[in-house]
Amino acid sequence: MTDLVKDQVVECVPLDIDAYRRIVARCHAGGMDLGGEIVGRGLAWAYLRYSDDYADAEHMASAAGRGVWQSEPQPAWEYRAGRWARAVAEASEGCPIKGNISNKGERIHRTPWSPAYAKTRIDESKGER
Repeated sequence: MTDLVKDQVVECVPLDIDAYRRIVARCHAGGMDLGGEIVGRGLAWAYLRYSDDYADAEHMASAAGRGVWQSEPQPAWEYRAGRWARAVAEASEGCPIKGNISNKGERIHRTPWSPAYAKTRIDESKGER
């Protein structure tokens, strides 16, 4: 991406606001649609669930074996969709959620992908599990 935009003015046009209140935009530099360019180079997937704007670019990248298409790639959204099943399989007693109690008596539940999960220690004598 650095090479694509080097010495270029990047302009982004907001198109929508998604369900997480993030701005969805189309960005250009030097007359080039950056999203289409990175999908066409096999450096990103076209998120076909929401738009088919880059479907042709993805098809060409796939057919040419460019970027991620050099092997059998798994899109990030498919990987994330399977994270719960992986966490359950790895957890003792089949429950990957860590539940502990704060000094204020608040019950806190952490999933395996939360930032504090690895640091969370459980003390079953305090009713945590």
